[in-house]
Amino acid sequence: MPILDMPLEELKKYQGRNPRPADFDSFWDETLKNLGAIDPKLEIKPNGFKSKVAEAFDMTFTSTKNARIHARLMKPKGLVGKAPAVLFFHGLSGSAPQWTYLLAYVSEGYVVAALDSRGQGGYSEDTGACYGTSFSDPFSRGVDGAPEDMHGVDLFADTAMLAKIVMGMDCVDETRVAARGGSQGGALTVACCALVPEMKLCVPDFPYMSDYKRVWEMDLDVDCYKGIRYYLRHFDPRHERVDEFFEKLGYVDIQNFAKRIKARVFMGTGLLDNICPPSTQFAMFNKITSEKDVVIYPDFGHENLEGHEELVFEFIKENL
Repeated sequence: MPILDMPLEELKKYQGRNPRPADFDSFWDETLKNLGAIDPKLEIKPNGFKSKVAEAFDMTFTSTKNARIHARLMKPKGLVGKAPAVLFFHGLSGSAPQWTYLLAYVSEGYVVAALDSRGQGGYSEDTGACYGTSFSDPFSRGVDGAPEDMHGVDLFADTAMLAKIVMGMDCVDETRVAARGGSQGGALTVACCALVPEMKLCVPDFPYMSDYKRVWEMDLDVDCYKGIRYYLRHFDPRHERVDEFFEKLGYVDIQNFAKRIKARVFMGTGLLDNICPPSTQFAMFNKITSEKDVVIYPDFGHENLEGHEELVFEFIKENL
């Protein structure tokens, strides 16, 4: 078969290239502490979507930088007691999945919540001012300022806030919560489960925001990683601060979060992925110490993995 990246045997051993900031853990511990001090001012309002089996709501809450964050919330009709829950995170520049997609899980008895990532295609508020480039890629925006002002930090913090809110709902069994998403949604899934280790299942597909230096060295800093090339060409054309740049990106590199994950992990990846190269995905996956599985699609790239949604659905039903 064609090989875009490393052979599979090498992928399974690869440990990543991007540097990890020395204060990574203390930085995120402090971020979580500050997040815990925020009053989310939760609002839940009925949505007009009609269903015989589900109730739909618009949910908003306050997160970092005083931003009001929106999510879709759906519950089974007539729910009595506590139900398991699934959190959904969407791909780059998109928005929360459609109600009809969420309905498949609600019909099986799950409470579901789907986040609108701030600064992208949904209804969440983007309040984050930053120093330096404000290029659209979530990881490079704010890279010249303080780490806490990086846009990616806020995105990851929003996932933790959503998880804490959903876990605290009277209708949710806080011991049976899963996170699910692909690409950027895969990155947010990983971050959520790392920042909230009480999560039970972590289900990412071809996760984004991992091992930035590897992407750069593969000359794949285009498409969703074009912020790397843009930054270096416009802000460091002679590479006088290139090491500093990649180290700063380490604060929002999901491979650095992997060891914090306690949830069971189920990942899908295509070996021909030239958007989020397989080695960058395995740089994260190989560092996970909890129970984990990866499903390989040798002839698929960054796209719908044929039949994988059914595998995910069965995995969540069997383990949640």
